[in-house]
Amino acid sequence: MKERVSFENDYNTGCHPRILEALSATNDERTTGYGLDPYCDEARGLIRDMCGAPHADVHFLVGGTQVNLVIAAGALKPWQGVISAETGHINVHESGAIEATGHKVLAIPSKDGLLSADAIDQFCRLYADDPTAEHVVQPGMIYISQTTELGTVYCLDDLQAIRQAADRWGLTLFVDGARLASALAIRKTAIDLPALARLADVFSIGGTKCGALFGEAVVIAKESLKQDFRSLMKQRGGLLAKGRLLGLQFRELFRDHLYEEIGRHENEMAAVLASRFREHGFEFYAPTVSNQLFVLMSESEEAMFREKAVFERINIQPDGRRTCRFVTSYATKMAEIDTLFAL
Repeated sequence: MKERVSFENDYNTGCHPRILEALSATNDERTTGYGLDPYCDEARGLIRDMCGAPHADVHFLVGGTQVNLVIAAGALKPWQGVISAETGHINVHESGAIEATGHKVLAIPSKDGLLSADAIDQFCRLYADDPTAEHVVQPGMIYISQTTELGTVYCLDDLQAIRQAADRWGLTLFVDGARLASALAIRKTAIDLPALARLADVFSIGGTKCGALFGEAVVIAKESLKQDFRSLMKQRGGLLAKGRLLGLQFRELFRDHLYEEIGRHENEMAAVLASRFREHGFEFYAPTVSNQLFVLMSESEEAMFREKAVFERINIQPDGRRTCRFVTSYATKMAEIDTLFAL
């Protein structure tokens, strides 16, 4: 088969050239391990400054699933579980990683992947009113993704309402930012890093899906979560010996607004791609606001596009149409989009 362009995901290339150059330029240096090197310190400082949170703890881990299970293990008591949208990554795409920590994912309905404060309130109220609540897994944390698994985004009002729900029920609020670069580039959400640092107890800043070779940053605002977090990372296999490789990448991402630049490019390419699909009469499974598009196609249309591109089929609708996901990244080029729609 001839070589096809790829819209399979946003982590199928190496890394942004600036990061590769930085890794290469420092390759022969010798530094202390486990994230105690100058590059990690500099990256932490840059992230704290960007978040307007000088007292936040910042840690670096290798991948998103690792982040999610470590945070769940640290934030939850043994009898507690984590509330998630039924589409949430921890519920559908992590092979029971949360459950393997001894905690249950409490999946509840959402709209377009977005969890609402009302749905959280309803779930917690049912638990609180249950006369046999001690026999039921207790909600202890709220998990939301920004962007969501369907490419949608929370706006500031949404996040504020969820924060209030978390406070009403005594829950930790965790925001999974695996694709945060794309979300931050959507100005209409009015959610920036300072807002996240103010409203979330803990959140992650994605690197793997946002131009890095690998890696995620964890930002902790809640004091009770800070204690012994490095010990927890070590126990769960998350304390990387060559930690400077993570710090160096996040230093580059947060110098000279590279992270913002990557998010804007991802979204701009996705907007062009969505426009092309609309011009050809295609509809979408979810709103098209970030760098993930979910296009509804017939079986023959899917086959036609597969001759030109690599992408994922998510599901098959009751009417037989396929939900096909197309994802843009820092490396997506206009020529690739042109190839997709060339006659």
